[in-house]
Amino acid sequence: MALMFFKRAYFRPDDYRKSVSDIDYDRLKSQGVDILFIDLDNTLAPYDESLPSIWAMALLKRLLTAGFTIVLISNNHEARVKRFAAAVGLPYIYSAKKPFGFGYRRAEKRLGRPDRSRICVIGDQLMTDVYGAKRLGYRAILVDALKRKTEKWFTRINRVLEQKALADMQKADPAWFAEMKLAEKR
Repeated sequence: MALMFFKRAYFRPDDYRKSVSDIDYDRLKSQGVDILFIDLDNTLAPYDESLPSIWAMALLKRLLTAGFTIVLISNNHEARVKRFAAAVGLPYIYSAKKPFGFGYRRAEKRLGRPDRSRICVIGDQLMTDVYGAKRLGYRAILVDALKRKTEKWFTRINRVLEQKALADMQKADPAWFAEMKLAEKR
């Protein structure tokens, strides 16, 4: 799939890490990022777990202590997102309809419409999290899905498209692709 109908730059994450725990949050802070829009499903918790794990709780607490503002942003239904968010004490956006901007703009509004250069989106899907973030001018960090076996059918379709987009990016800019270590994602 050539990305000729879409701007290739919208699919290029600013960073790729194996998990949210591997992100250099100090570096983000030094770059002026202090707001994190973090995806829930398969980024912080697999689809089949409704409450945060001990490591997710510890990570989120550490980020809050470091001065980050965090909003959970998910395409999932309210009951799931609300239950997880309540357990960690974070604001949330459900039915975000990523990659469209509706959910992101709701999150911005909740925070008083901060400068977008302060925001980084963290998620496991190139087609929803990265594409949506980049279209709105946010930074985007792509991570691996926690547990692919429990993904919904529509996410599996996105994964097929994601693989084609990654192949296109590798062909178009092999040096950048190698630098980002995106071959590990494939």
